[in-house]
Amino acid sequence: MGMTMTQKILATAAGLEKVEAGQLIEAKLSLVLGNDITSPVAIKEMDKMKTEGVFDKDKIALVPDHFVPNKDIKSAEHCKCVREFAKKHDITNYFEVGQMGIEHALLPEKGLTVPGDVIIGADSHTCTYGALGAFSTGVGSTDMAAGMATGQAWFKVPGAIKFNLVGKPAEHISGKDVILHIIGMIGVDGALYKSMEFVGEGIANLSMDDRFTIANMAIEAGGKNGIFPVDDKTKAYLEEHAPGKAYKVFEADADAVYDEEYTIDLSTLESTVSFPHLPENTHTISEINAMDDIKIDQVVIGSCTNGRIDDLRGAAAILKGRHVAEGMRLIVIPATQAIYLQAMEEGLLKIFIEAGGIVSTPTCGPCLGGYMGILAEGERCVSTTNRNFVGRMGHITSEIYLASPAVAAASAIAGKIAGVDAI
Repeated sequence: MGMTMTQKILATAAGLEKVEAGQLIEAKLSLVLGNDITSPVAIKEMDKMKTEGVFDKDKIALVPDHFVPNKDIKSAEHCKCVREFAKKHDITNYFEVGQMGIEHALLPEKGLTVPGDVIIGADSHTCTYGALGAFSTGVGSTDMAAGMATGQAWFKVPGAIKFNLVGKPAEHISGKDVILHIIGMIGVDGALYKSMEFVGEGIANLSMDDRFTIANMAIEAGGKNGIFPVDDKTKAYLEEHAPGKAYKVFEADADAVYDEEYTIDLSTLESTVSFPHLPENTHTISEINAMDDIKIDQVVIGSCTNGRIDDLRGAAAILKGRHVAEGMRLIVIPATQAIYLQAMEEGLLKIFIEAGGIVSTPTCGPCLGGYMGILAEGERCVSTTNRNFVGRMGHITSEIYLASPAVAAASAIAGKIAGVDAI
């Protein structure tokens, strides 16, 4: 039997000719990632190991992004811990205020993630880098510590689910709609500890930002990782962001074993919204239009899922010349400084502000109920983030509706959950 794309990458990193689903391996790491919440825990664990230093100062990335700029004394102390560790070990890829961004947008932008890499990060959405043909997955802070110390990690080789994407999405249908459709179809545990492998001619109709969004939310279906094949769009992205950096392209064998296979016709997808309190609780815009109006108080456009330039352009196109509903709070958060600057140069920030929104410096902020958009009792928010659990963005009675930037922008104008056609 052949191997999947993920299995080939792991076999190579483990120095093995072949691996099978369920096999335990020890693999060499290409990159270890941590942020301001998870890194302090890992740093304390490393201190217990009494190691002399990190395995490779060039293969560790530390990105304070969740409570940055610091919102209180505790978050400031966390960042101080990470900052001092980075200085002590001369960590090359340390990004703080001025250089920072949301980690899963920043690392690809900086050319730190390329095809064939094996990447772990003490953040569940580390699976984002599968959009570039890498194996990347989230781990706990203890595993991050071990990775920083040794440059290796243990893995159980995952089985795989194949998603064959065909067709071309309609206007305003994005990667967020694709992944919400899939999660709604298979459930939040439908890919538990599986590799979600995306193939098919329809991939050519997805931008790199679409692919980052889809890979990012593999974890919301329980996936160990999400991964895309390397095509011309991938190579063009790498030429721009990682010029001259060597990488290795892996392809699944024709006789690779998959636990399940699905075909998704992108041309049939509608705008899709995930209702509280699980990402699998999805409804199409047609279904929503048949419901009573769902009034909302706030819209957040940003996060590691949807804070990239395509996302901001899509939202701005809908908001241009329009104004948000009375009493609406629209918060827009570019995912990195470079995206912020590009959005400014393209006039997107002007559009957001003239529409009645505010623009924040890059931060995870409201996504995890940190700051910059906490919800009060009973409030509702349409958000382009990735999780809508009880109390995720604030009060336990608040509600989060996950949607694409297009639907989020339209909803901000309408004052209720609405598709683009409704405004």
